[in-house]
Amino acid sequence: MTAARIVVVGTGYVGLTTGACLAGLGHQVTCVDVDEAKVARLAAGRVDILEPGLSELVGRGLTSGRLTFVVGAREAVRDAEGVFLCVPTPMGAAGAADLRAVEAVTAEIGDVLPPRCALITKSTVPVGTSRRIRELVGRSDIPVVSNPEFLREGTAVADFLGPDRIVVGSDDEGAARWVGELYADLAAPTVVSDAASAELVKYAANCFLAMKLSYVNSIAELCERLDADIDKVTEGMGHDRRIGRSFLKPGPGWGGSCLPKDTHALLRIAESVKFDFGMLGAAIDENLAQRDRIVAKIAGAVGGRLAGARIGLLGLAFKAGTNDLRDSPALAVASVLGALGAELTAYDPAVGGEIAGMTVVDDAYQVAKGADAVVVLTEWDEFKRLDWSYMAEMMVGDTVVDTRNLLDPQLILGVGLSWQGIGRPKAYSKVVSNA
Repeated sequence: MTAARIVVVGTGYVGLTTGACLAGLGHQVTCVDVDEAKVARLAAGRVDILEPGLSELVGRGLTSGRLTFVVGAREAVRDAEGVFLCVPTPMGAAGAADLRAVEAVTAEIGDVLPPRCALITKSTVPVGTSRRIRELVGRSDIPVVSNPEFLREGTAVADFLGPDRIVVGSDDEGAARWVGELYADLAAPTVVSDAASAELVKYAANCFLAMKLSYVNSIAELCERLDADIDKVTEGMGHDRRIGRSFLKPGPGWGGSCLPKDTHALLRIAESVKFDFGMLGAAIDENLAQRDRIVAKIAGAVGGRLAGARIGLLGLAFKAGTNDLRDSPALAVASVLGALGAELTAYDPAVGGEIAGMTVVDDAYQVAKGADAVVVLTEWDEFKRLDWSYMAEMMVGDTVVDTRNLLDPQLILGVGLSWQGIGRPKAYSKVVSNA
């Protein structure tokens, strides 16, 4: 298709990635935000988000003139052919998605949208939101389209430009197909559906992944009790094409900006139609239980008493490759440790500044200084390359709790430390000389 005039409202992870990538595909894109200072930084090519390739893509868009940043949506949309709503939909009361930002933008721009301008929800919104937006706009000449995003933090640009699929849904099929054509240069199948189905796809996908992660953490706990090896179990599972290899890594629990709010939101959606989604509720409960198991494992490593124990934490972000702390399982574990009286020193290569309840340092080796135990909470490759013999010299205790199974156990054992992973056999957990 020819280049389209697109406005993207919101410049967070989803909005900025969407705007920069659409400009990269040749469209004329205006990104809008209410934060004047943020707009000024972006207009100067300064990107605050840690996301591989995003800063470069923004720079190319600015240089080409296909990407601009402005404050205020009302004037920006007056000649738009499509407007993407990429505003926050955080967890609200009782777990339901908070749609106030979506509704506020819709009310602001509804009367000035050009006829047949597609109003596109990119934010994750509950089923029925397209209908609600149509009611707020109150215009039959404005088609509303659901076009959910499937971007993972740390690989958002790659996910946008190399998607598994593109989903567009609307009660106006022509508008849905027009939105699908915006991505024509991407080699990906396009699923065109009604609005309700498209809105449900994102929740259904994310909640399935959450349940898969909770399941593998449960299997890892079973492995520990049966002295089996979770790595071998998941390797055997992953060869089954019906299951696949992704999301079969045990850890301290799932978190981030999407899975926690999306699982709770889908539960509320199910409740609204009187459906008891017990399987999803159990996955959420299992995720909370996993964090408690991690805390218990750390307590065991320091003799059972956390009060006064000095614990070094490696990793704070919810996953490697990002500086995002939203619903980070690392912070959830740290919060419980602190509440039980542990003294915490933490390092993350992408996170600095002050965080309540802990001392954040800018050198990974400092977390080991005087530590009774060191805990790996985020899967940064940097931690594999540390001088673990030096870490051992700095520590008072002798245990590394590796909640990501990131490190080579033999390397840790070889420097005189014990290693405790998740779902791994007892033979890995003891110092060789004491085995």
